[in-house]
Amino acid sequence: MSDDLLVLGVDPGLNRTGYAVLVRGARGPILREAGVIRSTPKLTLAERVREIGDGLREVFEQYSPNVMALEQVFSTGQFPQSALLMAHARGVILYAAALRDVPVVSYAPRQVKRLLTGSGKAGKEQVQRAVQTELRLASILEPNDVADAAAIALCHYHSVRLPAAVLAEIP
Repeated sequence: MSDDLLVLGVDPGLNRTGYAVLVRGARGPILREAGVIRSTPKLTLAERVREIGDGLREVFEQYSPNVMALEQVFSTGQFPQSALLMAHARGVILYAAALRDVPVVSYAPRQVKRLLTGSGKAGKEQVQRAVQTELRLASILEPNDVADAAAIALCHYHSVRLPAAVLAEIP
């Protein structure tokens, strides 16, 4: 891991895509920037996806991350439409990374939760508190999309320092 490691964590969503940029500091990870890229619900799907892509391209241009950590698409039998909408956002996010030749690493939500909290079934608030503690923040990151993006970035930040045998044990 180089001293200038910049990790961009992204929590994809069609309405709101959260992002967080972490840099390695002397005392651990430092949150450099975090926010939400919003799409306009009244626009067509193609226009909304373009808004997400344009917003993410600005983040890439401003911070030039070394790697992007991205949440994998997950689906439940109850809400298959949510997974499809998330996949549209994820597609343009992957495209934006490819345009900048930024490597992408994907993490399942359970992996992120387990690495940060010790439990793959941790709730949103538990993840937010873990992110707050890890990044030494005065308050929790809100909305959830931003906290989730920071959690994904932290997962990668710590994973690149873990031996492969330990990573294999994280479901």
